[in-house]
Amino acid sequence: MSKAIVSSLYDSDVFKMACRQFDQAADAISLPEEIRDRTKYPRRCLAVALPIKRDDGTVTVFEGYRVQHNLSTGPAKGGIRFHQDVTIGEVAALSMWMSWKCSLAGLPYGGAKGGVIVDPRQLSESELERLSRRYMQEIAPFIGPHVDVPAPDVGTNEKIMGWMMDTYSNHLGRNEPACVTGKPISLGGSQGRREATGAGVAYLVKRYLEDLNIPVAGATVAIQGFGNVGGETALALAGYGAKIIAISDYTTGIHNARGIDVKKALAFLQSQKVLRDFDGGEAITNEQLLGLDCTVLVPAALERVITAEIAAGLRCRVLAEAANGPTTFSADKILEQRGDIEVIPDVLCNAGGVIVSYFEWLQNLQNFYWDRDEVLQKLFVILDRAKSSVEYQKRKFKFSRRLAALTLGIQRVAEAKQSRGLFP
Repeated sequence: MSKAIVSSLYDSDVFKMACRQFDQAADAISLPEEIRDRTKYPRRCLAVALPIKRDDGTVTVFEGYRVQHNLSTGPAKGGIRFHQDVTIGEVAALSMWMSWKCSLAGLPYGGAKGGVIVDPRQLSESELERLSRRYMQEIAPFIGPHVDVPAPDVGTNEKIMGWMMDTYSNHLGRNEPACVTGKPISLGGSQGRREATGAGVAYLVKRYLEDLNIPVAGATVAIQGFGNVGGETALALAGYGAKIIAISDYTTGIHNARGIDVKKALAFLQSQKVLRDFDGGEAITNEQLLGLDCTVLVPAALERVITAEIAAGLRCRVLAEAANGPTTFSADKILEQRGDIEVIPDVLCNAGGVIVSYFEWLQNLQNFYWDRDEVLQKLFVILDRAKSSVEYQKRKFKFSRRLAALTLGIQRVAEAKQSRGLFP
């Protein structure tokens, strides 16, 4: 049997990391060779040039991507990232993780991801709107409610999703709210969507602390990354009675052993845009934050921040991966060898966002809307079900929790592809 020729298109450290995770999981469940590459590599990708007129009259051409990893289990689903360090390899890796995440949660989606190489902080609001609309205009032929449904990610938000929904609707000549999720409530967004990822992270942290007989009230929490996910995680955990002792963004970290006033920090961030000069504690670096003595450490920023060196020095009891791919492959091995840290892997831990995006999509298709309490109740039911399946898989095969989660997600996608067969 000839071996598939693998394109170098996605070549990057983060894509290699995602592929190593896949290979380990595929080996663990003895995934047949004839289905491996079909399950592993993205189905298709799109690269687009995005010329934007700047406020001073000049024109800048940005580059954007959309990668659809899997379309065998339903329309593709995944966020759009605006960040200066975006690469097509990173987007491809994120689309892979989305496939396993949706599959693990039992959602009728495949995985996708999008990205634009841009620092959104360097754009005015009008320039950001033009870029958002142009990106949607370019990818419009490849997306839609039953093809690929984008959502917000790092550097994007509900306002940008609103612009994109309007652009797509104008492209069709009719209102189509189900083309994206994470929209403002006034445009068909779901109650609870903004806080969904953070609320899900906090809920799973609480459930795992209960399993460990550690009271969540009084547990200490350090959160790297204080954007939407990190902020909502902090709010929800503080609501459960936990003490948030450290937070950070790209400018600084803040440490206060007595506890940080989360609402005050969020208000400061909203007015100043960055945490620098926040007076709620002493300034520390992001790396120092990762090494703090705490009950729960929550990486909620970008991928690959928990390196092997940092993993060896972690002093937390629970590592809750609110970000996608925050722990490198080599760091994972060290955590397994240590055995004293419970890892809640990203494909489970941060699934709240895509689960409530699924609810938003359903509500848009039906034109029937639920209140916030109902949304969050439904979210927690699905998270509990996914957690139970992961813990069963972990016990049955003596896997790590990450391997248990990945094998479940990958197996379900592979079975769908086998059941559908290979189109001539």
